[in-house]
Amino acid sequence: MRACFAGADSVAPACVGAAANACQSGPGGSTTLGATDCLLAETGVWDELLNTTYKGARARLLQQGGTALADQLLDAQRAWIAFRDADCGLIYTIWVDGSIRTVLAADCQMRKTAQRALELRDMGNMQ
Repeated sequence: MRACFAGADSVAPACVGAAANACQSGPGGSTTLGATDCLLAETGVWDELLNTTYKGARARLLQQGGTALADQLLDAQRAWIAFRDADCGLIYTIWVDGSIRTVLAADCQMRKTAQRALELRDMGNMQ
């Protein structure tokens, strides 16, 4: 996943989800619980990358525009977290009557977290 992060040339590269897919091919990975665990494991790595990248983007913005600009990123990040959680929660609720809901919601969390990590990575290249 770190190679995917480093080499991705878009915010939705095909390599997002590859680790979870490989995990699902392993023992227990094909069950609903197993697939969800695989997705959450990949999400954890993307979340670490997101947090590291956020800190770097905030530091760059502090240098470029001071506290006001860095605080605007903080506001945007908080709003993004609320959006991600609400959007993926909606998917969970739509599928509330099916066991697939946990897999779909976990996949949503993983993909949105990966996308945001890549957006933050690329934020330094915008100027």
